[in-house]
Amino acid sequence: MSTKRKGRQQKKLIDYQIFLPALFIIIAISIPLSLYEDESLKILNTIFNKLVDVFSWGYLWYAIILVGVAFYLSFSKYGKVVLGNPADKPRFTLFEYASILIAMGLGSTIMRTGMTEWANVAVNPPFGVAPQSAEAILWGNSYSMFLWSFQTFAIFVMAAPAMGYILHVRKSPVMRISEACRVIFGDQFTDGVGGKILDVIFLISILAGAAVTLGLGAPIVTYNLAELLNIEINFTLTFIVTVVWVLLFSVSAYLGIERGIKKLSTFNMYLAGAFALIIMLIGPGVFILNYFTDSVGFLVSNYVDMSFHTNALSIGGTSHIESQTIFWFAYNATWAMLHSVFAAKISYGRTIKEMILTYLMAPTFISWVATGVLGGLGVNSYLSGDVSVLDTVANNDAMQAIPDILSSLPFSTIVLIMFITIAMIFLTTTLDSTTYTIASYTSTENMSKVEPSKYLRIIVAAVITVLALILMRIGGLPPLEVVSGLLGIPIIVVQFLTIYAIKKMIDEDKAWKTNVRDEE
Repeated sequence: MSTKRKGRQQKKLIDYQIFLPALFIIIAISIPLSLYEDESLKILNTIFNKLVDVFSWGYLWYAIILVGVAFYLSFSKYGKVVLGNPADKPRFTLFEYASILIAMGLGSTIMRTGMTEWANVAVNPPFGVAPQSAEAILWGNSYSMFLWSFQTFAIFVMAAPAMGYILHVRKSPVMRISEACRVIFGDQFTDGVGGKILDVIFLISILAGAAVTLGLGAPIVTYNLAELLNIEINFTLTFIVTVVWVLLFSVSAYLGIERGIKKLSTFNMYLAGAFALIIMLIGPGVFILNYFTDSVGFLVSNYVDMSFHTNALSIGGTSHIESQTIFWFAYNATWAMLHSVFAAKISYGRTIKEMILTYLMAPTFISWVATGVLGGLGVNSYLSGDVSVLDTVANNDAMQAIPDILSSLPFSTIVLIMFITIAMIFLTTTLDSTTYTIASYTSTENMSKVEPSKYLRIIVAAVITVLALILMRIGGLPPLEVVSGLLGIPIIVVQFLTIYAIKKMIDEDKAWKTNVRDEE
């Protein structure tokens, strides 16, 4: 009898009604993208460029509105609501909490954009600025900081209040978008086909985004590892790096969030801080501090211009930042629900204000510091003539610029080892939190009481890894990246639904009175 019951429980470990359709759709999309990569990329880029032309204003306003809503929820009566029992302490200390959110929010991508994005802008600057000029370079680093600012993290976090509320306050057994929208659409829609469609859309966007992240994240390690070992970059190296990466994740997943993600995230914060300090000491520390100060000042002075820039009058012709900003916000929208579901899961004991402001402020601060150090190092390498960064980027080989810049430093072997280690940990925590979220989302267990199955997380990781490796091997990754950006469109609608849902749920429960901390 117990064996039969155990078998039934194993079968119910995952909700196949939403996981399998999403997986089959991703596979169905990936096959033609792989078989006809060039043709697919051309068609998808045409579609995306059309969206940029028609809706660039919409994406900019979308991000700005979310920032406004974030501050409204934080500083209104809704911000006082505790996600959980007001008498309980938060699950993590503020440093641990911020470290986990930073690891999830930034990942290894900050290491790539921080060191090379300034060059993309410098060779194709906005507002008619002369390419490769001092002003163009200043625009470059400031724009890199802008990409990792309040709009980005507002996009990531603004569905989290609703998800955290249904999980920690209403004690919903499932943490899904459909469940968060129950208060809007009612039981029949949520428990029927409509709810399944919402959940499948979420999973499609996350599975596609995760595969792309693996595909784009691996080169951050392989390029620097090839430089360190003086070997050629090939698929075998990529495969080995990915296997090691997945093994690290598997250990982290087995240890659980307390001993896995939390410890890796906090350790990586210390390691990244040590890395930045070493760069300052053995590299152009004074230049980096001066350039960072200039970049922050330039960013503050031009933040509004960057936030609203569509270049409708074609001043100076089309530049890098018009399409990049729109793609950045569109791609972030694809990841928004993943970030929000994960943030909701780990936010027990935090108020809505604490959750939102921590996600807005902590990753923004760290990303600006990282961009200041890495970008300043890259700019100094270019100005000193040590590395032809702009030529490398202009030849569409921005990833190669990273090991070139790091190798120009004294003790380059140690620097490369530290950089590779930090990148690997970031990639591990990204995959860890991604599979944690997908497993939480698809699990049939009560997520308000238990953690998602470790075995389910490893299965999800295997699916994502195999998909990414196949696409890296046979093609299809670049078009899937564009597809991921396009998938952000329905997610934007879902985001605003969850924002309305959290307000409606709190108003119904009068939670600003009943679920707040006692004032001392």
